Amino acid sequence: MAVELNHTIVPARNPQASAQFLAEILGLRVDPPVAHFTPVTLANQVSLDYDQLDDFEPHHYAFMVSEQEFDAALARIQHGGVTHYGDPACQEMGRIYHSKRTRGRRGTYFHDPDGHLMEILTPGGAGS
Repeated sequence: MAVELNHTIVPARNPQASAQFLAEILGLRVDPPVAHFTPVTLANQVSLDYDQLDDFEPHHYAFMVSEQEFDAALARIQHGGVTHYGDPACQEMGRIYHSKRTRGRRGTYFHDPDGHLMEILTPGGAGS
């Protein structure tokens, strides 16, 4: 069997609110609770299991999306008044990046309610 990521735990002060925030931006839904976790399942069946914690270090989560999904997510970010950045240091406010390594790849960064740095990016590549 090939090794695959099944799930990861995302610490959050308010798991339901944080899961809902991400699900809305990505055009997904929040799944029913599993034990005390609030999961959001991605297209490849990997779930982000939000867990209530009061003290944690912010993490980085990156999501590969199609060109159309990127445009829709970016529109939801902008419409929702969420600040986004063209760089991981969050210096290029209101921008998207264009990869220098992968032709046609676009992306942007934004923070979730708990300070995690979220990234959406397109595959780019041939035909882009």
